[in-house]
Amino acid sequence: MIVVGGEALVDLVPGEPLDSPVSNSTVDGGLRALLPRLGGGPYNVALAAGRLGVPTSFLSRVSTDRFGGALVERLVDSGVDTSLIQRGDEPTTLAVVALDEKGAARYTFYVEGTADRLVRDPGTLPDEATALSLGTLGMVLEPGASAYEAMLRRESARGTLTVLDPNIREALIGEPGAYRERFASWLPDVRLLKISDDDAAWLTEGADPVAAAKAWVESGVDAVVLTRGAEGISVITAAGELAHVPSRRVEVVDTIGAGDTVQGALLAWLHTREVRDLAALDAAAWREALSFAAKAASITVSRSGAEPPTAAEMASTV
Repeated sequence: MIVVGGEALVDLVPGEPLDSPVSNSTVDGGLRALLPRLGGGPYNVALAAGRLGVPTSFLSRVSTDRFGGALVERLVDSGVDTSLIQRGDEPTTLAVVALDEKGAARYTFYVEGTADRLVRDPGTLPDEATALSLGTLGMVLEPGASAYEAMLRRESARGTLTVLDPNIREALIGEPGAYRERFASWLPDVRLLKISDDDAAWLTEGADPVAAAKAWVESGVDAVVLTRGAEGISVITAAGELAHVPSRRVEVVDTIGAGDTVQGALLAWLHTREVRDLAALDAAAWREALSFAAKAASITVSRSGAEPPTAAEMASTV
């Protein structure tokens, strides 16, 4: 099975404009009502893989508050195993989302003393765990970040397919230089790095994303999947840029969960084909994998919030 570790939180997403006799740009600053949407990068990855019908387990610490209960229930409804979840009475992390004119999301986080950052290292994963996927706030907020880092190194040594999406949230990285050094230290234990071109540029302080990906491969990563927004998705391996697929044309509602869906879909594709060694994939196989991921992401961005598609929706979408 696939094990996904990291935060589970609630996104507060803008809804319709506030409608009241005193609601106007002077009184309320043009604010819109905020609607709760269950999310978090790793949480969305687990949802995406589970909905695509592959055995997936989510590892995190989840609050016993009402939000936490809803988070767990949604995982179960999406076919995700919850036996690795730790529970605590700390509050659920909140992320307030602002959308720009193109539907791109920007986040403000409320993380102090919340449940997911207090996750404990569970020790060696079950024997049936063939892949471990980590990323986002889980690799930033202590003490949980150190627990996930220990898991990454231990599972890599065991031969588990390790997957990382740093999914940079710059506002929560107090010392960028220290984080960049820590990121570099993870690379020898990462087999598949999934990263956006914006995050690649941030991590390298402005370097070309493809050049950065090639350097990361030289540091020990087997393959880097680079998501490039409207330009599509590329994969870079030791053989160079093996494949590229364009983005699918859809009407975008928002981009929340798009990259997470790519990662979950890639994990599902690799699991279904029992791929353990990424070096075994040729250009044609990578194009198939990236096309599958691009299709899944196109469905997610066509609706509000992080709502990855099911296997049935993928099959029925041209």
